[in-house]
Amino acid sequence: MAKVLLKYKEAVVREFILEKETTTIGRKPENDIVIDNQAVSGHHALLKTDGDHIVVEDLNSLNGTYINGHKASRTEVFNGDVILIGVHTLSVSSNKNKEAEKKTFAVRGRSMDETMIISPDDKKKIISASDKDKPEPLGGFLVLEGSTDQKQYEFNEKVSAIGKEEGCAIMLKGLFAPKLAALVNRRKEGYFITPPGSKQLKINGKVIDRRYDLKDGDIVEVAHLKLQFYVNE
Repeated sequence: MAKVLLKYKEAVVREFILEKETTTIGRKPENDIVIDNQAVSGHHALLKTDGDHIVVEDLNSLNGTYINGHKASRTEVFNGDVILIGVHTLSVSSNKNKEAEKKTFAVRGRSMDETMIISPDDKKKIISASDKDKPEPLGGFLVLEGSTDQKQYEFNEKVSAIGKEEGCAIMLKGLFAPKLAALVNRRKEGYFITPPGSKQLKINGKVIDRRYDLKDGDIVEVAHLKLQFYVNE
């Protein structure tokens, strides 16, 4: 039977067997998989099972649902796939492997005027072929104002957090500092930052209440800190 492992970083928090047709995921206690983290929406996503098929569906969550690093609204997942929700991951364990799926090729004759139908997976490979060797950027933040343990932080994880919660890349100090003040995602196309829940942050003096694609030199104000984002050449 299919299951998912809920992890925080590399530590397994809990194992869930997918016994129901629909398994709900979110911060609120009525969910089947409860992730008590401010980066997670009350009703964030759900897993639908039908035999060997497992489909993940995002429920218009604020911070989105990612499959193997790519944002997804509704998609089938396979054994070994990793679902990112907030700063937690769900590792899928099932009998269905993506590599074993039958490729959908249909070639009609050998004429150059005739049509070859290419499967969706191979379309993705063709589109991304030119970018496959492109390295992910590496950047971080310089602390301009505020009290922290360091003056410079390099963000090399796929997902990093700024806050007082244990495991945050930049730990905030003070009794009233938020547990989670911002999430920073690192992707091949660059970094982006997101304020969790109803919280706000400032980028270059402007209030931001949703995802923002970071650029070299951006000034980020979060909680009591003023940070400058940088990207290494």
